[in-house]
Amino acid sequence: MAAVVVVAAGVLEEAGVADARRHWVYGLHAVLAVLERAPERILELMLTETREDARMRLLRERATALGVLVQASSNEALGRLVGEVAHQGAAAAVRPLQGLEEAGLMNLLDSIGGEPLLLVLDGVTDPHNLGACLRTADAAGVHAVIIPRDRSAGIDGVVRKVAAGAAEFVPVATVTNLARTLQALQARGIWVVGADGEAAQSLHAADLRGPLALVLGAEGSGMRRLTRERCDFLVSIPMAGSVESLNVSVAAGVVLFEARRQRGPAAG
Repeated sequence: MAAVVVVAAGVLEEAGVADARRHWVYGLHAVLAVLERAPERILELMLTETREDARMRLLRERATALGVLVQASSNEALGRLVGEVAHQGAAAAVRPLQGLEEAGLMNLLDSIGGEPLLLVLDGVTDPHNLGACLRTADAAGVHAVIIPRDRSAGIDGVVRKVAAGAAEFVPVATVTNLARTLQALQARGIWVVGADGEAAQSLHAADLRGPLALVLGAEGSGMRRLTRERCDFLVSIPMAGSVESLNVSVAAGVVLFEARRQRGPAAG
């Protein structure tokens, strides 16, 4: 059972968490996810004094059961800490995951037993979309998400809240040259499959078993040319309506769970 000592915000900076806002997880669902899956990463847990509904009581009970101390706070103080008003009365300062560079990604792949399932996001600059993609990736059992250093949203508080805890557990690799990284994945025997609305091959006709990296671009602009050219093949999502494209987080859900269906519940 983890015992976490609550420290004041000023002490967090002295302890090396200088950019405290970047590492605050807020929202009831996101905070509960960290409590249940990695309570040892919590540096400070703050809950509002004015909310006492069933969801807040559950959060307090889980914190108590895990030995995590709770510091009472006001809604205004929480808003100042996380820079957002939609914190739902709960915020936790956490030790951030160590971000992966390309070398770290390759080490992670070495440690994976079985066949990796990766999600590559090219040009997703909206933090809400990135957070939703991380949440979907976690649900689909993705081993890592890969994003470019440029032309991508960073893992900030908005991403963490939308991801509802998934951002604390899905490894995110930030790479300098995405096309080069895809080439390195191919050299390891990983198939790189891009989702493109103009592709002739349907998603449901493609073989998505085995080592796989699924690549999606931003809504509207799609993947960059070099990224598209690096893919082994492209697939399209069958569309019955009049819209030309799906939101990238919705598209990610469609392609990832088709891959999960083909791979079977025990695959990955």
